Amino acid sequence: MEVGHVVDEGAVIARVRAGDPEAYAELVRAFTGIALRAAKALGAGADAEDVVQQSFFKAYRSLGRFKDGSAFKPWLLKIVANETRNTVRSVGRQRSAAGREAAMAEAEPLIPESADPAVAAVEVERRAELVAALDLLSEEHRLVVVHRYLLEMDEAETAQALGWPRGTVKSRLNRALRKLGQLLPAGHTTARVPAPRPGKGGDRHERASR
Repeated sequence: MEVGHVVDEGAVIARVRAGDPEAYAELVRAFTGIALRAAKALGAGADAEDVVQQSFFKAYRSLGRFKDGSAFKPWLLKIVANETRNTVRSVGRQRSAAGREAAMAEAEPLIPESADPAVAAVEVERRAELVAALDLLSEEHRLVVVHRYLLEMDEAETAQALGWPRGTVKSRLNRALRKLGQLLPAGHTTARVPAPRPGKGGDRHERASR
């Protein structure tokens, strides 16, 4: 459990700002898991640990700009996303589907060893199909699906992490889910990605926010 290790996030950050060297270690322990999942899901691949380490260092140096009362997780994951993007571009590597699949496997319950082998094989195949479909989405649509479902962030956290208005998050998510529905084979289902809900004016809002 990431955040469960931190009883009072605001109090811990206040201790960090006051110069307590042990306080930041509490934040690192609490959020390393979700930060690694984010880096892998966004394509960091084998560099995920380095990305997370650099992100925590940058977050520490930027705590003076952290807004009191805000949630630390989406603020940190925005730094992770930027660091991942810079790392991927610097090495000229394409997005890592394997890393995204690993992140998805960590986010979903493990398939029980007692499960029917045929059922387990189908689940693995469906997960691979979902990852492949995610790689066909535009960057903005892939980002919103990854944050909302692979990283299990709510709408407000996703908006903060991506720096988008909440209405933009909602409209882009609906568009992304419709696109995924077109890309995935018939009969593919996953608890992590629900069917999109039709919304009036969603596309218009997104065009206005570009």
